Amino acid sequence: MKLTISILYGSVRTERKGIIAARYLEKKLKERDISVHFIDPAEFELPLLDKMYKEFPQGQAPGNMEQVAQFLKASDAFLVVTGEYNHSIPPALKNLLDHFQKEYLFKPSAIASYSAGSFGGVRAAVHLRTILAELGTPTISSMQPFPVIQDFFDDHLNPKNEKIEKSVNHFLDELIWYTEALAEKRKSSNTPF
Repeated sequence: MKLTISILYGSVRTERKGIIAARYLEKKLKERDISVHFIDPAEFELPLLDKMYKEFPQGQAPGNMEQVAQFLKASDAFLVVTGEYNHSIPPALKNLLDHFQKEYLFKPSAIASYSAGSFGGVRAAVHLRTILAELGTPTISSMQPFPVIQDFFDDHLNPKNEKIEKSVNHFLDELIWYTEALAEKRKSSNTPF
């Protein structure tokens, strides 16, 4: 079965460093022959939440919102990459997530986090897990932190720490296992809602 995973990246800062981790994870997914939709709020520029996608009459949502919705609908899972802003997630990521709802249901998610410090954004990741659960996309148990993000990768998206490859492979193996399992379940039966 050919899988599609959307990467939702959270920062819109002009000198953002986490985009490197997100692009690295995109590369690792593509190496596994997985289709990837890369959803970057700096590219799609959704407004501050006023109306959710579901509140627009069919076919009348703004074009950028419609495109993100179609990516989410086509996805079998989500990989959310978050920085840590004051022990929580970036506001652009929260805004992106909140525009949608049923597009996430019964599809797994995974969290990768990063920070300039040694904790790798794990405090934001723990908070994000609660948000994703409320949106109906259960997270896998593993999380993938990237500490000291500004020094983590070389210019070719290769991690400078060789041990990270094993960690990332385990992380993606788990996400794919849950993705395949829930995709089969969604095909074989009606969802509860």
